[in-house]
Amino acid sequence: MHFPVSGVDVLPFIPPLVAFLVSSLTASAGVSGAFLLLPFQVSVLHYTSPSVSPTNLIYNIVAIPGGLYRYIKEGRMAWPLTWAVVLGTLPGVFVGAWIRILYLPDPKAFKLFVGLVLLYLGYRLLSEVMGWNKKMKEQNKIMQQKFAAQVAKLKEENSGRVAAGLPAEAVVKTKSVSWKKIEYEFWGDTYSFSTMAILTLALVVGLIGGIYGIGGGAIISPFCVAVLGLPVYTVAGAALAGTFITSIAGVVYYHILATTTIAGNASVAPDWLLGALFGVGGLLGTYVGARIQKFLPDRVIKVILTALILFLAFSYIGQFFWK
Repeated sequence: MHFPVSGVDVLPFIPPLVAFLVSSLTASAGVSGAFLLLPFQVSVLHYTSPSVSPTNLIYNIVAIPGGLYRYIKEGRMAWPLTWAVVLGTLPGVFVGAWIRILYLPDPKAFKLFVGLVLLYLGYRLLSEVMGWNKKMKEQNKIMQQKFAAQVAKLKEENSGRVAAGLPAEAVVKTKSVSWKKIEYEFWGDTYSFSTMAILTLALVVGLIGGIYGIGGGAIISPFCVAVLGLPVYTVAGAALAGTFITSIAGVVYYHILATTTIAGNASVAPDWLLGALFGVGGLLGTYVGARIQKFLPDRVIKVILTALILFLAFSYIGQFFWK
């Protein structure tokens, strides 16, 4: 099948299949998987024009609602966190786009900065997974013990069959919201964080999304888990929501750019058909990833998130030095 906008020739079932495999793995950690699809499009499909970036954003717009629906249905959306992420991200995207046009026509140095930030977050996550952080080790141990006890209980009740580790009552319940602090309850424990810290983070993530076009989940999710100490079960939905909003704003920006002289002769309009094909596979994949999250121990999800973030960090740092 030929896609005239991108010039790609590929069997029509390949894009949705690849997107499904990627997103079903990453959605449980709050990451859409778009950053893994970008090198696939560039290296395998030979889609190398600037319009590959907005095409990737089309994938996010179509794919992410599948995961969001599942997180909302199962009560694992921390709504105050979600709205704080959205409110901070949206203005950041447009300011970032403006900065990109006027001051960063070649964001190579900025790529190094993003890579170093992700490397730091990856290290924080790795320290949790490996047990180097004593405070987080104790907190993680409590969550792991609760998860194991619930699995054992459900297996006994269901004659040894596989059962979900999260009980039906493990839902997010908002306790208080103010400009100073947001507090919510999940599975019998209370978690709180600074409202301004999340708004500032989301603004920075929006700026990065506008300047370089990466999904917000790749930064928001590890920050909330590794720095704020929030359970990954409650962070994933909010991180995907942030990526969803960033992607919509990004597509709008690229369409505006395509109608101006700023783009020059470069192809910046997205390939909607190719992006939608990836998105269909991603829609099913994010749904599956969100659905299986409650079957996965906290540690397994963090290992997945750590691997994804470190891969992305080394990729950006490597591109700075070798491209």
